[in-house]
Amino acid sequence: MSAPSVSTMSLLVCDDSMVARKQVLRALPANWPVTVTEASDGRQAMDAIRRGLGQVVLLDLTMPTMDGYQVLAALRDEGLSPKVIVISGDVQEEAVRRVLDLGALAFLKKPFDQDELRRLLAQLGLLGERSATPLAGAATAVIGFREVFSETVNVAIGRAAALIAKVLGVFVQLPVPSVNLFEVGELHMALADAGSSQRLTAICQGFIGSGIAGEALLMFHDSEIADMAKLMRHQSIEYSDMELLLDFSSVLIGACLSSIAEQIDVVFSQGHPQILGQHGTIDELIQVNGQRWQKTLAVEISYSLEGHDIRFDLLLLFTEDSIERLTHKLAYLMN
Repeated sequence: MSAPSVSTMSLLVCDDSMVARKQVLRALPANWPVTVTEASDGRQAMDAIRRGLGQVVLLDLTMPTMDGYQVLAALRDEGLSPKVIVISGDVQEEAVRRVLDLGALAFLKKPFDQDELRRLLAQLGLLGERSATPLAGAATAVIGFREVFSETVNVAIGRAAALIAKVLGVFVQLPVPSVNLFEVGELHMALADAGSSQRLTAICQGFIGSGIAGEALLMFHDSEIADMAKLMRHQSIEYSDMELLLDFSSVLIGACLSSIAEQIDVVFSQGHPQILGQHGTIDELIQVNGQRWQKTLAVEISYSLEGHDIRFDLLLLFTEDSIERLTHKLAYLMN
């Protein structure tokens, strides 16, 4: 007498990072009877769900085209009810509250442990009866350094945003980070584009550790500095705007770097934050510090604060010599 058949569920993994999707698929329980579909943004995810390919959805939040919040809102508006677990680097308390209010069953913080995901699936009653056949592995894709490092940065900026949210009492809208390798001339053009001819104040802080070195450059438009200081001034009325800005920069840059360091198992020593080209144009900032930036691995992050007309740009600039060491540290994620 043959064994009873096990019903198969459709699973959708939605994340703009190929690295993150690969990590999720590797963490799925063996012999879980699911058919797997992958989506790299919310629009693809919605198309798949409408076609019945997402009874269970593992959903990222910060994505281009259509983010995870918009997916959850669209599911609610269209009366679709897949079982959604959010897996995100945006670990702000408000982010967790919002996705649960929008109908997600649970929130899992990146980076997660595979046992953590499996326990959660079991607790939510999603595993059901196991199949006799192991879950087929995902097609092997070549993952390069830039994709892996982008996901590492994505986790770091989420950790930093959670800290900013607590310090300022705001909700931080997270960007999709941009990671590029620039020659010195290209970096100058990128910085000039970021400045958009507006007057800026930039704060620079160097870092070094385990053969990896660079500088963090945090840029504020002058018109927004007073508003930033006002958000921080609730307990620091004796400090000037610039002193408050230096304190804020130290917190933000420190949080980003400590998360990156934790993920690649190094320790960074950080210099004191310094005001670079105060109240200058971006061209003047480049002239002041241009000698330091040759061929550079550049991470560009633009934060904005919900409910406030405040945006600030963080550049993490790694020296050319750091790339080989970073590649070695992240090699396990490229396999």
